[in-house]
Amino acid sequence: MGLSATWGSRDILDTTLVHPDLVAEVSADRAIDHGGIYRHPLLFQRLRLDVGLDDVPLFGEGPAAAAS
Repeated sequence: MGLSATWGSRDILDTTLVHPDLVAEVSADRAIDHGGIYRHPLLFQRLRLDVGLDDVPLFGEGPAAAAS
């Protein structure tokens, strides 16, 4: 699996999938360019030690996914 290094870049970042142990809050912009690539990176906000893994829907599931 690879991710684009920056908007408009052809460089691919190496990606390592891991099993999550913590929940983090991030800031995200939903702007997508013509190629279907998100324009802006996620920005880490804080760890959510008050939220467990079972409280968070899997990526692509839940009410936020249904709204998009």
